[in-house]
Amino acid sequence: MKSIRELYRIGIGPSSSHTMGPRKAAELYKERFSEAVAYRVTLYGSLSATGKGHMTDKAVLDVLGHEKTEIIWSKDFLPYHPNGMRFECFTLGAQDFGNEWTVYSVGGGALAEEGENSIELPDVYEMNTMTEILQYCEWSGKSYWEYVEECEGPEIWDYLREVWLTMRQAVERGLDAEGVLPGPLNLRRKAYSYFVKASGHKANLQTRGLVFSYALAVSEENASGGKIVTAPTCGSCGVVPGVLYHLWKSRDFSESRILKALATAALFGNVVKTNASISGAEVGCQGEVGVACAMASAAANQLFGGSPAQIEYAAEMGLEHHLGMTCDPVCGLVQIPCIERNAYAAARALDANIYSSFTDGVHRVSFDKVVDVMKQTGHDLPSLYKETSEGGLAKDYTQMS
Repeated sequence: MKSIRELYRIGIGPSSSHTMGPRKAAELYKERFSEAVAYRVTLYGSLSATGKGHMTDKAVLDVLGHEKTEIIWSKDFLPYHPNGMRFECFTLGAQDFGNEWTVYSVGGGALAEEGENSIELPDVYEMNTMTEILQYCEWSGKSYWEYVEECEGPEIWDYLREVWLTMRQAVERGLDAEGVLPGPLNLRRKAYSYFVKASGHKANLQTRGLVFSYALAVSEENASGGKIVTAPTCGSCGVVPGVLYHLWKSRDFSESRILKALATAALFGNVVKTNASISGAEVGCQGEVGVACAMASAAANQLFGGSPAQIEYAAEMGLEHHLGMTCDPVCGLVQIPCIERNAYAAARALDANIYSSFTDGVHRVSFDKVVDVMKQTGHDLPSLYKETSEGGLAKDYTQMS
C-alpha cells in the first residue's frame, strides 16, 4: 500500500481525475519532449464525456500551450480505465506526430500506465486490508495513527500539518466568498448563508448547519478551481475538512489530535484505493463521496476516543450506506449534485461516529467486505452512471459543447 501522501494531494480543482491527473500527465510529457513544436492530446471515455465541464482541456493546454496544442475528444473507452489519454508531439525534422504515450487518470490525481511500463511507486505499508491492520492494532495496543507513523516515519506529521492548513484555508475562503460559481448552471454559492443561518438555531440544528456550511465552503472552492486537498478526490474534498473543521472549532481539539485523525482517515481511504477504486469514472460516486464519508467517520471516532474496532465500524457504516451511489454530474460540472452530496455526507459521518460510539465495535460486516462489495457494485453499474453525464440526474440536461 502506497504512502498517504498519494491520497492527500494538494492542488487545484475541480476534479482530481479530470483536472489534476491530466495536468500532471501533461507536465510529465512536456518534460520528456520540451523541444516539440506542437502537441496533440486525445481524451477518451469519461475524460471526453465530461472533460469540458471539469476543465480538462484547460488543465492540459495551460501546461502544453494553447497555441501549439490540439485537443481531440473521443467517445471511445480504452479497456484499461475509463479515463484514458494519448499524448503525441511533432518535433523538428519529423514527418508527422509521434512519441505516443497512453496514460490513465485513475482517481485522486494518480496516474497509471497499462502493462510493463506501469507507473509504480514503492509500497510503504506491508498490510493492505483493515482486517489485518485492526488485528495488528489490537495485538500491539497501537492506534491507527501510530501505525501510520510507524510506516511513514515521523516526517509524515509535517506533511499532514500542510494538509490541515490547506483544508482550513479552503473552508475559510469558501465561507468568505459569495456570488455565482463558474459554468452555465449559474449556481450560487451557499456556504456563507448556511453559516449565518446556523447561528440562529439551538445546539443540535446549529451543529448540522455549521458542518453543512464548512463542507459546502470547500466544495464550492473546488468548483471554482481553488486550492484544495483530495480527500480522497476533488469531487469529495469537502467531507473530511467539513467534519474536522467543525470539531476543531466546536470542541477545541488541538492541532496534534486533528493530525492524528487525518492520519486515521487516510488509512481507510488508502485501503479502498488499494483494493477497489476512488475513481467516479470507474465505480461511481460511492468511491468518492462514499469513501470520503468513511474517512470522516473514522476521523471523528478517533477524535472522540473510539477503540480501533469502533473506528473501523464507523468507517464501515460511512461507506456501506453510500453503496450504489451513481456519479452523474449535471453538464459535467463538479456542482450538481456533487456539492450538496459533500455536505450531506459530512453530516452522515457525524451520525456514523455517534452510532458506533454506542457499540463495543463488534459487528457482522467488515469494512473490507464493504470495500469488496463497492468494487463489484461499481463494475456492475452501466457506464452512463459513471461520470459520463449521460444518465441519472444529468440525463435531461444539455451537455456542454
